[in-house]
Amino acid sequence: MLGKASAATFLGMPLAAGMVGILVLLLRDQRTWTLPLLLVFFLAWVGVMALAFQCRNGWRAWLWMGSATAGVYGLMHVLKASGLARVAA
Repeated sequence: MLGKASAATFLGMPLAAGMVGILVLLLRDQRTWTLPLLLVFFLAWVGVMALAFQCRNGWRAWLWMGSATAGVYGLMHVLKASGLARVAA
């Protein structure tokens, strides 16, 4: 139980932030959608933390959440590096 809780605590927020960050990057009108998606961030964070407790043990929770977090930030990097997504100034 401690392993699941620590995975949810330490990896839940970066994973939710990455998921919402990809959505913001893919939208054309970032200035309009940033605030509503920041409100969605809290729901995504709670959902990701709840999913951590569905794993059989703490090791699996760390594994899938760590892999998902690395994948989300890797995808964000690829989108920005390829020019498919731009950050509005």
